[in-house]
Amino acid sequence: MTKIARLTVAENATIDTHRLNEIVHELGENAAVQVIGAALEELALAMNHVLQAVARGDLAQVAEHADRLSRLAWQVGLVTLAGVAVDVGSCAERRELRALTATSARLGRVGNQSLTQIWDRHEGA
Repeated sequence: MTKIARLTVAENATIDTHRLNEIVHELGENAAVQVIGAALEELALAMNHVLQAVARGDLAQVAEHADRLSRLAWQVGLVTLAGVAVDVGSCAERRELRALTATSARLGRVGNQSLTQIWDRHEGA
């Protein structure tokens, strides 16, 4: 009899809290809340554009949207998300479809984790 193991994938998303604190210090708490909220919306939209482009097989759009996602993520301190977005864009540029499938799945997991963590932190402010 064959045994099948079910593996769960847990992604740890790193957030640069120093960067978030810098944003609050530079803008003030009220403005920072607005900026971070808007950034979260842009990040979610950019991630959705990447994943849709992957589903369509549009590698040029994957690379373009992944680059935008990476830059946005770095700006608000979402370190892991930025790195995974770079990896996705790199796979698209090199036309490595199997790797693109794996990294875009990881992008979905890390993206959801990152956005949830920063939203929870943002809501608690």
